[in-house]
Amino acid sequence: MSLEILAILEKGIWFGFAALGFAVLFNVPQRTLFVIWLMGAAGGLTKLFLMYFGIEIVIATFIGATLIGILSVSAAHNKHAPPLVFSIPSVIPMVPGAFAYKMMLGLIKLSGTAISNSTYSQTLGETVSNGLKTLFILIALAVGVAIPMLISRKETIKKIRNNSD
Repeated sequence: MSLEILAILEKGIWFGFAALGFAVLFNVPQRTLFVIWLMGAAGGLTKLFLMYFGIEIVIATFIGATLIGILSVSAAHNKHAPPLVFSIPSVIPMVPGAFAYKMMLGLIKLSGTAISNSTYSQTLGETVSNGLKTLFILIALAVGVAIPMLISRKETIKKIRNNSD
């Protein structure tokens, strides 16, 4: 069990580095890089820990993306940069590349001419399943990141803090 948790922690660190790589690729300000690494790691760890405890991947991804969206609003205020500078590179490592790849392989296999009926049915089911998982995970990422930004858009964090003083 402890080895599994250590493996999850290691993957979380790599989520952060992947987010950092996309941030550098998008040429974000240097002052935002460490925060993006933290947010990528936090979002990835949230997703992985929830999956470890039996939560489905779509829901776990949604919660991880929502955490990134919430953190990006706060980071935007503290680092004086738009929230998208933080949220987009941080959420990209959670894009379901493996499911999309398996779906494409299934589509290629289905388009082949020499396939039996039983193999065709099984391949079709797996392809549709992988395609739907890809679609719903992408929707979860988009909605999870967007909701905190839409909620906080009416009043900025500065206005909320000033009203509570």
